[in-house]
Amino acid sequence: MKVAHIITGLGVGGAEQQLRLLLRHLPARCDVFTLTAPGAVAEGILADGHRVTHLGMGGNCDVTVLPLLVQLIRDGGYDLVHTHLYRACLYGRLAARLAGVRAVIATEHSLGEKAIEGRPLNLGVRALYLAAERLGSSTVAVSDTVARRLRCWGVPASRVHTVPNGIDASRFRFDPALRAATRARLGIPEGAFVVGGVGRLVPGKHFETLLRAVSVLPDARLVLAGDGPERDSLHAIASVLGAVDRVHLLGECDGTVAASGGGGEWEIPGVLAAMDVFVSPSSEESFGLAVLEALAAGLPALYVTCPAVDDLAPEEAPGARRIGTGVPQLSALLREYQKAGAGRLPVPPVVERYDIARSAERLMALYHSATGTTPQLPAPATPAVAPASAPTPSTLPLTTR
Repeated sequence: MKVAHIITGLGVGGAEQQLRLLLRHLPARCDVFTLTAPGAVAEGILADGHRVTHLGMGGNCDVTVLPLLVQLIRDGGYDLVHTHLYRACLYGRLAARLAGVRAVIATEHSLGEKAIEGRPLNLGVRALYLAAERLGSSTVAVSDTVARRLRCWGVPASRVHTVPNGIDASRFRFDPALRAATRARLGIPEGAFVVGGVGRLVPGKHFETLLRAVSVLPDARLVLAGDGPERDSLHAIASVLGAVDRVHLLGECDGTVAASGGGGEWEIPGVLAAMDVFVSPSSEESFGLAVLEALAAGLPALYVTCPAVDDLAPEEAPGARRIGTGVPQLSALLREYQKAGAGRLPVPPVVERYDIARSAERLMALYHSATGTTPQLPAPATPAVAPASAPTPSTLPLTTR
């Protein structure tokens, strides 16, 4: 089976890294098309041996990419088109239909209660979303929570399928040597109490709440893995609170693989190993992948919202604990962990439930259902990237259109 994956962008982000991880486990020949700037994840997908084509889209209303994408889909002879993220789902579904591909699946990664990928869920966004959804074969929700939201929006239940995000749990298994090495690089003493978080530094993640909570704890350190527009603001808050020397803003980190392309200076397994407690203060999540990775690393994981955990029975994730949004309550809770001392927890059952291989199997079942095919061995893929306008995109470097 030959599949075209269309995504809005390939910088470091949850949906982008999830696509890369899935590609490693899908028994299909897959090419990737990114509408906007290819970033670190694009380089990683290339290193894994998949073709990546950058369309050079100039903005949300740059409709010039549509005929180009239609032609690329036709020329590629794809059996199925799979779209990811809002803008790519709009353009990708329409392009697939115009190209004559009827098997079109879209994954909904980021549908919240009030926003989708930072866009307020107004009537216009909702109407456009529902109109485009009808052009596809089905829509994949990354959690039961997202599936319920889709049905409440008016997407027919028969068209909604839950295929949860997944992780490669072995990547996050706690390693004492990695903990010591990461702390040494950061200049953090082995006995120091370290609180951490992972995610884009954007307003909805509320990392300023975590920073304020940690700042009042004597000698506690805060490690944040991720980058975004709130970085300077967080640094300024740390300075005002007199905690700048105890706050480590690491920038983009690679959570997919080690040393095989596309990674930043820091890798998530090492960052998690250096922590004693993980906190996700985000007020809205469609899955909560970072919480799951923390649990796989044996960390206590405190979170405001995490559908990956909340959709299950409590015994599935005994190390996870739901918290409120207030700074004093979080500070008091972290102080309890600080007094109790560091210690790793057993990896909970929820981690095995969300193994990436299981997610890939469920997704392939949808592929076969949509195309009316039966499972078969994948054809070998040739590593390649090309500009979107190239007629033979097998040997050219990654470029803009």
